[in-house]
Amino acid sequence: LKQARNEEDTVRNLLDTALKLEGLFRNASTHAAGIVIGDRPLTELVPLYRDPRSDIPATQFNMKWVESAGLVKFDFLGLKTLTVLDRAQKYLKKRGIDINYTTLPLDDGPTYELLASGQSIGVFQLESQGMRDTLRKMRCGSLEEITALISLYRPGPMDNIDTYVDRKFGRIEIDMLHPTLEPVLKETYGVIIYQEQVMQIAQVLSGYSLGEADLLRRAMGKKKKEEMDLQKVRFISGAREKGVDEKQADEIFELVNKFAGYGFNKSHAAAYAFISYQTGYLKANHPVEFFAATMSLDITNTDKLAVFYQDARRFGITIVPPDINRSMADFDVENGEILYALGAIRNVGFEAMLSVVQTREEGGRFTDMFDFLERIDPKAVNKRALENLAKAGAFDSIHPNRTQIVKCADLYIAYAQSMAAERASSQVSLFGSSQASRPRIPNVQMTSGPERLDEELAAIGFYLSGHPLQDMLDVFKRRNVTLYAEALALAQEGREAFRMAGVIRRRQERAAAGSGEKFAFVTLSDPTGEYEVLFPPESLRKNRDHLEPGNSIVLKVRSKGRDGEVRFFGDEAAPMASSLNTSDMGLRVHLGQVVDLAQLRTFLEESKSPQGGEISLFGEVGGEGEIELKLPQRYRLDAQLRGRLKSLPGVLYFEDV
Repeated sequence: LKQARNEEDTVRNLLDTALKLEGLFRNASTHAAGIVIGDRPLTELVPLYRDPRSDIPATQFNMKWVESAGLVKFDFLGLKTLTVLDRAQKYLKKRGIDINYTTLPLDDGPTYELLASGQSIGVFQLESQGMRDTLRKMRCGSLEEITALISLYRPGPMDNIDTYVDRKFGRIEIDMLHPTLEPVLKETYGVIIYQEQVMQIAQVLSGYSLGEADLLRRAMGKKKKEEMDLQKVRFISGAREKGVDEKQADEIFELVNKFAGYGFNKSHAAAYAFISYQTGYLKANHPVEFFAATMSLDITNTDKLAVFYQDARRFGITIVPPDINRSMADFDVENGEILYALGAIRNVGFEAMLSVVQTREEGGRFTDMFDFLERIDPKAVNKRALENLAKAGAFDSIHPNRTQIVKCADLYIAYAQSMAAERASSQVSLFGSSQASRPRIPNVQMTSGPERLDEELAAIGFYLSGHPLQDMLDVFKRRNVTLYAEALALAQEGREAFRMAGVIRRRQERAAAGSGEKFAFVTLSDPTGEYEVLFPPESLRKNRDHLEPGNSIVLKVRSKGRDGEVRFFGDEAAPMASSLNTSDMGLRVHLGQVVDLAQLRTFLEESKSPQGGEISLFGEVGGEGEIELKLPQRYRLDAQLRGRLKSLPGVLYFEDV
């Protein structure tokens, strides 16, 4: 290469040009929220560049040099939480409630009680598990304390959270460093949290001007030794002039220097804390509107919707399952209930659901499936969307047989397409009726309860209208199985061991630091909610085969509580069918006049088990009296059989005996 450079002009020019380009920026990247402001037209101060993808010009100088050129930088952050607040405000206005977020009382008891209990899911900046744990410890009682929490909950200053909490509750003595600094540090119990405190300490203790104090703050952030040595001399000499002992001034400087490296800007933290308070106020005082607005912003994120749904249930809020004649494309509030959004159903498309709702509002409620198909745009509602709407139960009010819609989706869509083509060509009769005949839809047996719930789970992302273990509550009670909600309450009172049950939603395995051994977080669901169980390495090795998503299991767990937060640890897990012995139990099934006996026989045949329980059929015979027929076989009285019986036409109800 050296020889080619010396002998060939082309190679020499290429390498010389490459050296000039080396280290230069090769693209015009921009800060996501950075805006610069000048005191005159920007063309007089810096070179500009116009990105063809944006209407706003960009500076060709980078962030460091624009300041030297005389521009001021601002970050204008777009927060989706502001949209949550706006939507909730509109929901409340429909109820005749006007809320002004800027004039909220800052001493609202329910808001601080909510935060102190850690019930901050969905609250801006405060919804992570770690934040909820810290809220329980800190028990914020003012906007200033929320501001401190947001500033402390970061790498570095996080180590001072316990000191802050212990000083707040008087467990350890508050150290103000020097009597003259009490006005500066009193609000934060002597803990240096903010950049503004660093500047004030320099002003009060060493006589810095505001400009000098800002230079000190910057120097401490950069950690340049030469600058820091000069600042230290200035700080100590200024403190000496104000009568502060030189040794103490040196100690305070080193302490301030340590904190300044990760000191947070208080004005920034306070602005965020105010939004946290606003969302906390909304959740504490208007939870229905809060959840509806929050869910609407995460309408495509089914995992987050599941979390919000469970949290809403804990607040006693009813979420109405999707209904083609009642639901909107987005989440809505009606009579104190949340209407589940059609647009939140998987694979249907939000814009498509807007089209469906518009059709309904213009032409009235849909009377049956054919009326629906004759009026909607088949380009908006395709086969997949139709199937998922059915699985989610959106058509239950006009066509309860979800399975028939799914199995006959091709026929339905073909009819919708023919009707759309007819409308487009204006081929209607003199009397306005359609020329196309409605297709004959074959009879299809409805799926049983468990399969129905599984389909709903696939379409919505979580169990909404029911739970596959709902019919096992009597069995759980008899077999000393504790439901999650009760276990949580008992664990908070000090109980440490439980027998629990659930359907596994997901399993996440991770490697332990150091040993590299695998442990797992297993998320389960029971009729009272979702909960997480941690399986340590040894327990995971013993139970891994039973911890597959979709399995119904019974497990032995230990609970550990700290600061109001409860965690469950798994010791043993086993399939529910083999764990819950029902041999000494029975099921009495009450039948109506007309029963699908063939289907009943099929369900029972598939549930035979020598270790199972007894079943008797109870009903009227020809209006002449009641009869109870005890079946000779034994059966697994599990959730699957109970769900199937519940969905079978002619079965009135059943009871454990």
